[in-house]
Amino acid sequence: MTQAVMQESYHSNVCELLKLEAAAILRAADRLNPQQIDRAVELLAGCTGKVVFSGIGKSGIVARKIASTLTSVGTAAVFLHPSDALHGDLGIVSGEDVAVLLSNSGETDEILAMLPYMKRRTVPMIAIVGNTGSSLARQAEVVLDASVDQEACPLNLAPTASTTVALAIGDALAMTLMQVKRFSREEYALNHPAGRLGKRLTIRVADLMHRGEANPVIAPDSSWLEVITAISRFGLGAVNVTDGSGLLLGLITDGDLRRAMQTCKPAEIENLRADALMTKRPIVISEKTLAYDALKLMEDRPSQIAVLPVVDDQHRSVGLLRLHDIVRFGL
Repeated sequence: MTQAVMQESYHSNVCELLKLEAAAILRAADRLNPQQIDRAVELLAGCTGKVVFSGIGKSGIVARKIASTLTSVGTAAVFLHPSDALHGDLGIVSGEDVAVLLSNSGETDEILAMLPYMKRRTVPMIAIVGNTGSSLARQAEVVLDASVDQEACPLNLAPTASTTVALAIGDALAMTLMQVKRFSREEYALNHPAGRLGKRLTIRVADLMHRGEANPVIAPDSSWLEVITAISRFGLGAVNVTDGSGLLLGLITDGDLRRAMQTCKPAEIENLRADALMTKRPIVISEKTLAYDALKLMEDRPSQIAVLPVVDDQHRSVGLLRLHDIVRFGL
């Protein structure tokens, strides 16, 4: 067999296995009992404590992932290893919790050993199982059928299609709960502050701007030399021009200075003042504005803006925001 034929064979095999797992999910969607699904969602949405997931082996890995997904989208969930549970960790389970137990066979010894103690705590149990006639299924309040006709494994042994179906059911429950709880993009962002989406929905101009003594401000009658000194001293590439009450009158950038030096006659340079160099009525922004919106304001235009004066409701200067500060923060 040539290398090309072998590679084509690999490609075909991988694609067929993907289709097998996809078909298993479709069959699971048709097989799930509507009343059992409704009851599962009701229990999870009404949980006043936390959702406790448990499973052994590959089922345990899937359980841990579903718990993580639920927690990130507004439903507090934890993973409890069955062996650890039987050696003291059952102490984290209370009557306000809901348990979700995963087992393909439904006969996992460690899971079954937990059940009397779950019942003693009056914890409702949802079973995601591949055998709806199993011991686990018989003792659970809700049974979600995660059975498959065959695994993707050529020996029909390694958990593959079955774990994919269990994971898909868990994801579907998590996304349904998001809708039930009306979990918003803003709430999602608060749970993901280190991610780009989280930053874009939570970080405001006030968090990134240069304020107070770091806010470069000069008077309108300042000389061109004082303007240069201020720009160099603060190192922000611009200064705000304000009156005695702090009202913003204009903005001077190092670009404004260069252009003035190019067009001004040598004899006139000495008499240049800030009010002649500044850009009057510059584009400004509030410190309450999302930093990502400020970024779009600076970039989504024919000529990009590198700095923005930050003003309060009375148009007084309160800071300066640079494009560089936003980009450096990772927005």
